[in-house]
Amino acid sequence: MTTAHVILGDGIAGSSAAETIREAAPDADVTVITEEGEPLYNRILIKEFAKGKLPEAPIAIHEEEWYDERDIDLRLNTRVTSVDTDSQTVETDDGETIAYDKLLVATGGTPIGLPVENSDADGIHHFWTFEDARRIRQHASEAETGVVVGAGLLGIDLAAICGAQGVDAEYLMRGNRWWRYALTLDGAEMIHEALRDLGVTPVFESGIERFEVDDDGHVSGAIDSNGEFHDAEFAAVAVGLDYNTEFLQETPVELDDGIVVDEHMRTNVENVYAAGDLTRYFDVILDERAQNGSWGSAKEQGAVAGQNMVADEPAATFRYVPTYSITHFEFPFLSFGHPTLGDQSAQRTYSDEEWRRLTFKDGRLIGGVLVGDLSQQSAFKRIIRQERPVGDQTDLLLEPEVDLDALAAPAVEQ
Repeated sequence: MTTAHVILGDGIAGSSAAETIREAAPDADVTVITEEGEPLYNRILIKEFAKGKLPEAPIAIHEEEWYDERDIDLRLNTRVTSVDTDSQTVETDDGETIAYDKLLVATGGTPIGLPVENSDADGIHHFWTFEDARRIRQHASEAETGVVVGAGLLGIDLAAICGAQGVDAEYLMRGNRWWRYALTLDGAEMIHEALRDLGVTPVFESGIERFEVDDDGHVSGAIDSNGEFHDAEFAAVAVGLDYNTEFLQETPVELDDGIVVDEHMRTNVENVYAAGDLTRYFDVILDERAQNGSWGSAKEQGAVAGQNMVADEPAATFRYVPTYSITHFEFPFLSFGHPTLGDQSAQRTYSDEEWRRLTFKDGRLIGGVLVGDLSQQSAFKRIIRQERPVGDQTDLLLEPEVDLDALAAPAVEQ
């Protein structure tokens, strides 16, 4: 009998799972359901598109023909309204009931809106989809002044878009530095100076109080938490995601700011899997639950989920060291592993545009941030995968070139 695999979401996690399933099970039924109106595109490149640096053409990864050629039933512009895990069915907004033998939830998230006055005014943007990027590119190219809110990885993309589009923007941050959970002041100041070079002014200790609008209801400025006014024809907000799990609320699937899964991408409900940004997965290297929104992590989770959906028993384990890079500045920037976690850290400044910070848990390297020189990233990721006990050897790890042979022997050979 043919097995029905239903995948909710056509981001890199869902698409990777669909491709994996089709390769492993040529006769299986594979259905992919997505709310978006276009197939998989490169979420990494849409920021370059929004900056005006790329045309639309390179952004698309799959055309609809890609799914047809692989006999994958792609449902665009379709929203799932409920899931019944007893009958193993999915209901869509057009009233259709779709049966599944194996279900993958890879629906990602929706940007969180600010709970402040006028936060839904015209000209205030959130950045997640290609459609968002199209609106941002158009509006930013026309605006002279702007405000960006959200001192994280998406927020800095929006700030860089303003810089590239010539918007005189102020970047409001609640704390005293950008990405304060991963960077110290030493490393963050390099980023602040690079933002200033782009024409973006960091404004610290300045959360948003409300937005101002003109007579047409279009954003005209922002009042920060200190009562200061910031002129803004363009505004962009990146303060986190609400994970798209509302259709699971009435099911026994365990939710905890996302979907809880094990290292095989299985939920607590038989035949239901999850992959991508919304997973609270068990990280076998950390030995605890973690969450990660990088493109590579989502792709790998999708592949692991696909392998396990096809197999009778778990055939693959998610054991992965994620990375996230920023390419907006004269120097490169890369984070790896889990740089916001840990009970110990070490850092070193090498030059005005070269810095390194490493984080540890129970004496093992678990993450870090590299600014300027990325040459040692492979060594650090290998140390993490091998679970080496290196917390007492930070001097060696902070050398410009890491000598793996000089470090303590790995705890796990991978």
